[in-house]
Amino acid sequence: MAHHKSAKKRIRQDERKRLHNRYYKKSARTAIRKLRDLEDRSEAEKQLPQLFSMIDRLAKRNLWHQNKANNLKSGLAEHVNRLG
Repeated sequence: MAHHKSAKKRIRQDERKRLHNRYYKKSARTAIRKLRDLEDRSEAEKQLPQLFSMIDRLAKRNLWHQNKANNLKSGLAEHVNRLG
């Protein structure tokens, strides 16, 4: 257990950040899952820019590695292009 006032504050801040980050990561994963389940190409193309923005934000905040973000975006774009 922390003994210093600053260490206790850091623990409180870290917990808030952890919950905040978890929310945005989970939202992005859910959006990715929904995009992959879509059958309609026009609908998928509408959602793709918003999803790319979410992924880029997570990479910018170092919640996901930049390479992971790039690989996800590439795979999703490929998926949308394959739709009929």
